[in-house]
Amino acid sequence: MMEEEEFEFAEDLEAILHLTPEVQLAIEQVFPSQDPLDRADFNAVEYINTLFPTEQSLANIDDVVNKIRLKIRRLDDNIRTVVRGQTNVGQDGRQVKEITRDIKQLDHAKRHLTTSITTLNHLHMLAGGVDSLEAMTRKRQYGEVANLLQGVVNVLEHFHKYMGIPQIRQLSERVKAAQSELGTQILADFEEAFPSQGSKRPGGPSNVLRDACLVANVLDPRIKQEIIKKFIRQHLSEYLVLFQENQDVAWLDKIDRRYAWIKRQLLDYEEKYGRMFPEEWCMTERIAVEFCHITRAELAKVMRTRAKEIEVKLLLFAIQRTTNFEGLLAKRFTGCTLTDKRPDSPLDPTNPFLEDEPGEEAGTEKDEDLTKPKKPKAPDNPFHGIVSKCFEPHLYVYIESQDKNLGELIDRFVADFRAQGPPKAGTEEGGAVLPSCADLFVYYKKCMVQCSQLSTGEPMIALTTIFQKFLREYAWKILSGNLPKSSTNSGGLTISSLLKEKEVSEAAKFTVDELCLICSILSTAEYCLATTQQLEEKLKEKVDKVLVERINLTGEMDTFSTVISNSIQLLVQDLDAACDPALTAMSKMPWQSVEHVGDQSPYVTSIIMHIKQNVPIIRDNLASTRKYFTQFCIKFTNSFIPKFINHLFRCKPISMVGAEQLLLDTHSLKTVLLDLPSIGSQVLRKAPASYTKIVVKGMTRAEMILKVVMAPHEPPVVFVDNYIKLLADGNPETFQKILDMKGLKRSEQSSMLELFRQRLPTPPSGADGGPSLSFSTPTPEQESSRIRKLEKLIKKRL
Repeated sequence: MMEEEEFEFAEDLEAILHLTPEVQLAIEQVFPSQDPLDRADFNAVEYINTLFPTEQSLANIDDVVNKIRLKIRRLDDNIRTVVRGQTNVGQDGRQVKEITRDIKQLDHAKRHLTTSITTLNHLHMLAGGVDSLEAMTRKRQYGEVANLLQGVVNVLEHFHKYMGIPQIRQLSERVKAAQSELGTQILADFEEAFPSQGSKRPGGPSNVLRDACLVANVLDPRIKQEIIKKFIRQHLSEYLVLFQENQDVAWLDKIDRRYAWIKRQLLDYEEKYGRMFPEEWCMTERIAVEFCHITRAELAKVMRTRAKEIEVKLLLFAIQRTTNFEGLLAKRFTGCTLTDKRPDSPLDPTNPFLEDEPGEEAGTEKDEDLTKPKKPKAPDNPFHGIVSKCFEPHLYVYIESQDKNLGELIDRFVADFRAQGPPKAGTEEGGAVLPSCADLFVYYKKCMVQCSQLSTGEPMIALTTIFQKFLREYAWKILSGNLPKSSTNSGGLTISSLLKEKEVSEAAKFTVDELCLICSILSTAEYCLATTQQLEEKLKEKVDKVLVERINLTGEMDTFSTVISNSIQLLVQDLDAACDPALTAMSKMPWQSVEHVGDQSPYVTSIIMHIKQNVPIIRDNLASTRKYFTQFCIKFTNSFIPKFINHLFRCKPISMVGAEQLLLDTHSLKTVLLDLPSIGSQVLRKAPASYTKIVVKGMTRAEMILKVVMAPHEPPVVFVDNYIKLLADGNPETFQKILDMKGLKRSEQSSMLELFRQRLPTPPSGADGGPSLSFSTPTPEQESSRIRKLEKLIKKRL
């Protein structure tokens, strides 16, 4: 029964078992077979045809069937054997597990036996080591103790988990007792060799003390610290006596003697005791550091007592000598014994204030260019401030001194300016930056460097406040205070003089030298503005990070910007005022009686004359600040063109010929204004597009006004539409002025104004105010065509 079930199971398995090509290939590699029945692509029909290729071969079919049945029975037996064999796997596994457990027990036994043997060896070593340690301690054999003690301590660490055993605990207590006795004994030996009272024992260090230091390395760190503390205190005891507060050498003027004394002491230590202490104790550096701490406290105490005697020169002398000593320490020692190391702060090598040198002082004669990049300063040494920090509470003396010095410097600048006078036109000084401003910033830089070496805290903020104060004073007293005052003289141009085309220069309010001075002040203000920004950045780099937000020179930079704007405005007002008499003369000319169109009018010639006089001077003196010359041109144009249009409206009434003459004059002025930035220059440079756009837009409006005036007012609808198209101005007042220029009567004007209001385009929905019309600037091609037409018209009239 069981055999039938197994056979059925095999048949079912064969019916549902489908292997992937990869698995089939692997089976063929492991179990190679030539039997067609083992092939994955077995075809029963082909296999039967192979067995019985002909009808005659069917005669032995019984033999073939018997062979196949025999093969099937063998396969069934093999399958049955494999299936039944799986039932024995669990039993075999349990047998293996029992064998493994026995092996583990043997392995644990072996490991425990090894540990026991090792522990017994350590115990033997510990017991013997403790006995030897106690004996050597009594004999002061520190050389042997140093090596043995470390070994005993290392072995004792293996018995921490056995401290519950009385014998182990007893050995541990004996080791601790030996360590305590060694510590007390070594301290006593050092006290005997270097007593706190009295003189030092003559001669160099003994080998016993040298070995004792090696033992102290293994003992409680407090023993080592106590040895170092007592030795350094005894070594510096003489210093406290020699430089007591009531001694003459304790004052700042003899501060060099303090540093000379410690140098001698360090040399003496190296010679006598340099080999007694281990090198890793850094005893020479420790002595120097302790000297610095003592000196800092002593100097602070004596300066508090005699604060009224501190003068700035004395203070700076003491600080310089102290910082030099701190620099010497940095060259000699690494600072490994310091607990407060100063972090390095890399500097920007492109900052114009990077030429700081550690030895520079305010007031030296060495001038440096603030605009050239310099090498970055070396990082602060770890000893910086270890002594000099005591001077910080008294730096108000230095700050007050700089306040006084800068005040005197500004007064000297004012006196020199008055004595030497303003820069002269035609010289190298003309339009150049005033030398006093470079002197001021060089002095600022030296003060900043020196103060940052003294302190990067509140004194730097106080110094920044002083800088701000005198930047404003320089802007007011040297720059704004020396700007020429605008005259009220309105000039001497008259209508008759203009008609006779005489050159009249009375309208020019500023002389050439005054123009040169204004340009020089403008250039100086620009230099101050840029350098003040660099100064602010450098101050922020040098001050403590928590104080950076308190450095702000924006107000001072705004002050210099105001000086620049005022200077440009003065230049504009001067040229503008020079043109006023000519514009007044234009508005008073009898344009209704002009009979023919001629050359440009005398008032145009006068305006061009003043432009050619002033602009080249201003341009040449602002060559180093080209952008401000462009600003001058733009501001003058924005001022002159509206004024010209206002005077144009005053020319009433105008005849057709008069309007044509004014149109010719307007074109001449437009040509001059377009050429304004390069007028009188041998180097032709294209005017900025922004400037050209302003001129074209403004003067085109003036031309459109004249074109409307020239147009016939009949029929009125055509005239009004033409006005709206050409001027794109919905203001009735402007239209009223056009009608006045045409000389229309009031009755005619009323009907025209009513028609104008009716013909205005409807404003967009939601728009506020009156009608708004768009106006497009003509293209260069349209402008050229219009100019050609105008020239033809003028020739025709002539």
